Amino acid sequence: MVRHFLKDDDITSAEQAEIIRRAIELKKSPYSAIPFEGPKTVALIFDKTSTRTRVSFAVGVADLGGVPLIIDSQSSQMGGKESVADTARVLDRQVAAIVWRTYAHSGLEEMAANSSVPVINSLSDDYHPCQLLADLLTIQEHKGRLAGLKVAYVGDAANNMANSYLIACAMAGIHVSMASPSKYSPNQEVVERAMSIAEATGGSVSLHQDPSAAAAHADVVVTDTWISMGQEAEKAKRIQEFAGFTVDADLMAKAKPDAIFLHCLPAYRGYEVSAEVLDGPQSVIWDEAENRLHAQKALMAWLAEQR
Repeated sequence: MVRHFLKDDDITSAEQAEIIRRAIELKKSPYSAIPFEGPKTVALIFDKTSTRTRVSFAVGVADLGGVPLIIDSQSSQMGGKESVADTARVLDRQVAAIVWRTYAHSGLEEMAANSSVPVINSLSDDYHPCQLLADLLTIQEHKGRLAGLKVAYVGDAANNMANSYLIACAMAGIHVSMASPSKYSPNQEVVERAMSIAEATGGSVSLHQDPSAAAAHADVVVTDTWISMGQEAEKAKRIQEFAGFTVDADLMAKAKPDAIFLHCLPAYRGYEVSAEVLDGPQSVIWDEAENRLHAQKALMAWLAEQR
């Protein structure tokens, strides 16, 4: 049966660990796996503008022996003259996999329900699971392990990054500590799902409204933009509401001395993170950005083997 990757727990904890292990191998030997040899074509669909996702998936498909077919939804019939389901039925006869960066998560579910090839969520309004594979790979590289670590996520906890951090970190046995203004608390269903997963893996989930409490003794500190795509009109209001949630040197000092800082980018210096932290010695954001390539290659190679 075809496997899809639409949200972080579409794979098991053991499968997550296997994909990260394979990402480490592919980083050392970039052309050792060629599941798209032929070459086969992989459709990369973009409803949103993109830098890291577009580059890392296009390069990754080529590294795996395939041809990336980049489709901007504005120049296709999908969602306009043609339904998502019909688009899936057209694509799956011609491509080896479908990667989609979109808005509503329901569209990905409809695509997967009608596709006989793997569908990968490269970002939706609800989840960003490929980013988390890259982030976990980065943490593994710098800390030598995942289980038992404390990851502090500070800022907007009502977004896709927070949802994926809760689920993916719980799957890895990580203690997730999340701080946000009450108005931007994480989705309760996602929190409950993460807590249930953590019970089985030895991880935990804790929620705070004080960034210092979340960051205390953390091994990893993470944040995300306060103004996501489509929220530009709310910029002034959001900056006011997130006052006190900037990851700066004082907040990093609450974490362990060897703590690392992550940000999925793009970042806005002086808002969610200070320039001193983003460009400082604890920041590993460029490793993190590169690791999108290696983690996604491992994911695509793994999914190709599950059929």
